[in-house]
Amino acid sequence: MGVRGLDRGERAALIINECQNAMINEEFSHNGGLVHEIGSRGVVARIAALADAFRTAGHLVVHSTIVLRPDGIGTATPCLLLAALAKRAACVEGRPDAEIHPDLTPRDGDFVLRRVHGLSPFHGTELESVLRQREVRTVVVTGVSTNIGIPGTCLEAVNRGLSAVVPEDCVAGSSREIHDFQVTHILPLLATVTSADEVTAAVGRMV
Repeated sequence: MGVRGLDRGERAALIINECQNAMINEEFSHNGGLVHEIGSRGVVARIAALADAFRTAGHLVVHSTIVLRPDGIGTATPCLLLAALAKRAACVEGRPDAEIHPDLTPRDGDFVLRRVHGLSPFHGTELESVLRQREVRTVVVTGVSTNIGIPGTCLEAVNRGLSAVVPEDCVAGSSREIHDFQVTHILPLLATVTSADEVTAAVGRMV
């Protein structure tokens, strides 16, 4: 039995969400719980391997980042999460903590998506246009976090008529309890929840 959303030869894209130093790198991040979950579960290495599988199969790899302007223009703070980001001056353009984690450095042919506001890769960006141009039907969502960013991305994809797939071992939340709750009760309503190995096998059959 194949992975729903990848079992009929659908063109796919891999979205690596907010895997930036400020979010997941212990040298820069203030998100101790998230850093612990990412490290203890080997998430970065699995995403890197999955990205290579997508490139080999000729599928698009998208790095979605939030990068604030030094003057703060464009970044409203209507919720606690964005307010905390702005207060810490995290992910500000030109600073190392805004950069993508070194183990996930974009390769030639990858698409790097930057936004200054919002909680989803689709908000105020050209992501939908890029996916339509590439005739993508399914997005495989990885990165952080299962608290908000991952379900938010899946919801936005579904709203646009796309299928979403989430390899559970390529995402993480601020605690294992939150992650497990989201993966068990929320994400299955929006996406196919599976594993990196299952996605890799499905993508490999598309070569």
